[in-house]
Amino acid sequence: MRTFSSSEILDLWDRGALLHPLDWGLLALSAALPPVSEDCADWPLGRRNRALFELHASCFGPQLRGWSACPRCAETVEFDLDAALLMTAAPQHSSSTSVMIRDGQFRLPTSRDLAVVLRGDPDTSAVRLLERCRISDGVGGEWDEAALSDAGELLAAEDPLAETQLSLDCPSCAHQWNDVLDIGGFVWAEIESRARRLLWEVHTLASAYGWSEAETLSLSAARRAGYMRMVQA
Repeated sequence: MRTFSSSEILDLWDRGALLHPLDWGLLALSAALPPVSEDCADWPLGRRNRALFELHASCFGPQLRGWSACPRCAETVEFDLDAALLMTAAPQHSSSTSVMIRDGQFRLPTSRDLAVVLRGDPDTSAVRLLERCRISDGVGGEWDEAALSDAGELLAAEDPLAETQLSLDCPSCAHQWNDVLDIGGFVWAEIESRARRLLWEVHTLASAYGWSEAETLSLSAARRAGYMRMVQA
């Protein structure tokens, strides 16, 4: 997994500005991975998320620092995770790309499947996702709550990194809840933060020295920081 240059960070941020959040991680992966014949939008979600964890660790470090709002009292609850430990805890995805549910065969969901399902009614998204991933028919019947729960457990067992659940505790009201870790959002937040810092450096150094964006970005991060300290002194 290669890292991004300063100019590539700005280019990614610019290209992703109008994209749906679901596409941010895919955009970053397509830029970081070597050219392949398959589209990462068609990867099972666990494979995509593992690659995003690796990308975050390579480009921005393994620590994932974030926060969530308590659903009871709205208190901000911070968390700090290690991407390397998360990947170690979850086994590598098996060679299988499908799972048997109620005697029917279903392929593992992909980012493309989520994009299609998100455009519809959220109350029926789980059923529509399963039906979209159906390969062969099995036992009929309605997708009631119990059946959906069983299907979710089977998919999670086959593709454990498809969804990472965080167990959080509120220090103010002692409420406990689970939240989903959005690793694509983490990667994009790092890209956006770095891009905004680069824009500020370009603006500051261009104002002081008359350098172009390309000239400023061609400097190493250490040299830009040195010039920034002199300008701001």
